[in-house]
Amino acid sequence: MRTDTLSEALAGTLARAAVVAAGLLLAVSTSSVSAADKHAPSHEREGGFSVRVQQTPEMIPVDIGYVREEVAAPQPASRLDVEAEDAGIAGALMGIKENNAGGRFVGHLYGLDVETVSSSEEAVDALKKLYESGHSYIVVDASAPTLLKLSDWAADKDVLLFNIRAEDVSLRQEDCRANIMHVVPDRYMLADALAQYLVKMGWTDWLVIHGSTDADIAYRDAIERAGKRFGANIVDVREYVDVSGGRRDGVGPIPPAKPHKEANAGSSIVPPAAYDVIVVADEDQQFGPLMPYRGGGQPRVVAGTTGLIATTWSPGHEKWGATQANNNFEKRFKRIMQPIDHMAYVATRTVGEAVTRKPKNDFAAVSAFIHGPDLQLAPFKGIKQQFRPWDGQFRQPILIATEKVPVSVSPQKGFPHASHPEIEVDTLGIDEPESICKM
Repeated sequence: MRTDTLSEALAGTLARAAVVAAGLLLAVSTSSVSAADKHAPSHEREGGFSVRVQQTPEMIPVDIGYVREEVAAPQPASRLDVEAEDAGIAGALMGIKENNAGGRFVGHLYGLDVETVSSSEEAVDALKKLYESGHSYIVVDASAPTLLKLSDWAADKDVLLFNIRAEDVSLRQEDCRANIMHVVPDRYMLADALAQYLVKMGWTDWLVIHGSTDADIAYRDAIERAGKRFGANIVDVREYVDVSGGRRDGVGPIPPAKPHKEANAGSSIVPPAAYDVIVVADEDQQFGPLMPYRGGGQPRVVAGTTGLIATTWSPGHEKWGATQANNNFEKRFKRIMQPIDHMAYVATRTVGEAVTRKPKNDFAAVSAFIHGPDLQLAPFKGIKQQFRPWDGQFRQPILIATEKVPVSVSPQKGFPHASHPEIEVDTLGIDEPESICKM
């Protein structure tokens, strides 16, 4: 599916050239000629002027591919959590538009080609099609297994993949690949960002409630790691078990504590669980949205995958140019920008920035620039950002936000580290000395 045609941008370029040729850019000869030209014979009429036509550079196409995997997913508790049909694609198009705004001056014309698939095998076929038609930079909205199959197919080819969906820590560790750049944070980064804020606020005793999916368990593990790392105390870990066929509003979502035997008494008791925060691990949003309002738990702050969350983007984000970005996005796409849109935007802007710095668009040079320290992106979060050299993870601040507004930005002050003290965002996720990635 072609979502942004070359013809539109080319038509704009030709139109500008026509305007220039029509004489709207005028240069008076006495003020525009060089010192050498002043002594050359003049063939102009007295009192006349010369028209200098700006030369339009030859436009070199830079086509970016987009592979989107559509898979069956559980229906979330709220229809507000259902992604838009153009989720991610809209953000990529916003980046393409910005790329073309600057690319026209150096002769680069960007386009986006989207392939929608429903399996890993279809994804590989789509990547092959894109590669054979000249696409070297591919945004991937897919699961971890599919991403790895794409990476393996492209291992010996001039292809660079940008992961905007899969949060699996293994993709940055034992399964890391040099041809994958991870725009989306992994679960460790997200959990660390949230943990830093909770500890900073003095909310250090956590009750963890998790679902039964692999993703929920992975996020639970990330939360437990983050708690140990930053000094929190997890007072209890409980699993929410959905009752098949039961009414969604018929069961309180907070499961009770498991009974245990008191040392000096034979009766079963439920231990009191004094906690400051309920941390929820429910990535499919099955029960988490109900957590703050039902169940027998003590009324506390709810955080994790619902309530107070760690995220790459919030529609309420207003600092560092974010207001303009949100407004432009809403004007063009008639909806608010979601985290997946922002990550796709970062991916396409990464390509645009690198190709501008390496205008010959030599793949090896562009890829090396993206992997290296000279890439400096500023996607509305206050600092310059680039990818970590040891695992390809994008270094970025993480917003701590409610469903309406951000309340903070992590990393928080006061959590130093030894390996890169000058880069505060490396306190989020796996730091270089911890990494087992071998790219």
